[in-house]
Amino acid sequence: MKPETLAVHAARSPEPASGAVAPPINLSTTFERAADGSYPRGYQYGRTDNPGRQALEQAIAALEGGAAAACFASGTAASMAAFSLLSPGDHVIAPLECYHGTGKQLKELVARMGVSASFVETGDLPAMAAAWTDTTRMLWIETPSNPRLLITDIAAAAGLAHSRGGLLVCDSTFATPILQRPLELGADIAMHSTTKFLAGHSDVIGGALVLRESGPVLDRLRDYQVQAGAVPSPFDCWLTRRSMMTLPLRVRAQCAGALAIAQFLDSHPRIERVFYPGLPDHPGHELAARQMSAFGSMISATIRGGAEEALAVTGGVRLFTRATSLGSVESLIEHRASMEGPGTSTPLNLLRLSIGLEHVDDLIADLARALA
Repeated sequence: MKPETLAVHAARSPEPASGAVAPPINLSTTFERAADGSYPRGYQYGRTDNPGRQALEQAIAALEGGAAAACFASGTAASMAAFSLLSPGDHVIAPLECYHGTGKQLKELVARMGVSASFVETGDLPAMAAAWTDTTRMLWIETPSNPRLLITDIAAAAGLAHSRGGLLVCDSTFATPILQRPLELGADIAMHSTTKFLAGHSDVIGGALVLRESGPVLDRLRDYQVQAGAVPSPFDCWLTRRSMMTLPLRVRAQCAGALAIAQFLDSHPRIERVFYPGLPDHPGHELAARQMSAFGSMISATIRGGAEEALAVTGGVRLFTRATSLGSVESLIEHRASMEGPGTSTPLNLLRLSIGLEHVDDLIADLARALA
């Protein structure tokens, strides 16, 4: 089935008892056992499983083309679950540019587990190969990356990881399953912060790992999901699943708006540089055109000057909301370096834009006014 059909129908059918078209929210924390002590209905305890979480996981797996998915209470909980697959003494290769929370996890939390990390330019295959050691067990990539939308060749990264006996995990949050299919390109796990595009309305936090195959890795993640306990609530699952029904339409409309806005910014005299893979001069343009069906709705741009000039632009917008996060129906603008804090490698004059569903002419007028 096409993504539009899967988004509506995957793991969603009328409720058998009443015929209700909208699925119920099952808030129960515990489930009845049979007289012999078994669980004939398949559910035992709310942390272990829930009908709504099961439906959400099945829907995400279907959209991503995976064997199964495991959902978590946040995107960072999902990435920590992936890192739980590593053992003391193991080594992971990660991007120089990635979501700052992922970098902090590897440098602080995962390091305390006895796992070391090397940060390299994952768009450079020889650099990744050179960083590989006898103890490397995982290659983590993020494409497009945060915040400069750098592109990594997923198939090439998968070939490297698998030739060395490692796992490839791809953070595909910016692309969503609508624009990019990491598992079909060889990734073992696709990671999503479902807070962003999948939920898409700035009202629910979540994360997901989608696996290409069932087996020991899935079993370990299921065990971690239950034992660590960072699972999404039934209401969070319901909200996310409901929002996913419009995901293909939202993403494609946002992409169209983003391309027009990127072209406007690229021609503006106050803009130093635009980072958007849909522009021909982006270094990852040709690769993105091959492995993505469209170029996404995230844009970064550097303002001529420094942090003060960039912040002045954010202060001049009226339609764009000055806020972190991305992928929602409303357009957001953010001075990224000040959000990431000390030690950031993000340029101080860089602004990150998440394009929503407002009319593109109104958004361009808003930016033109703020840049004047």
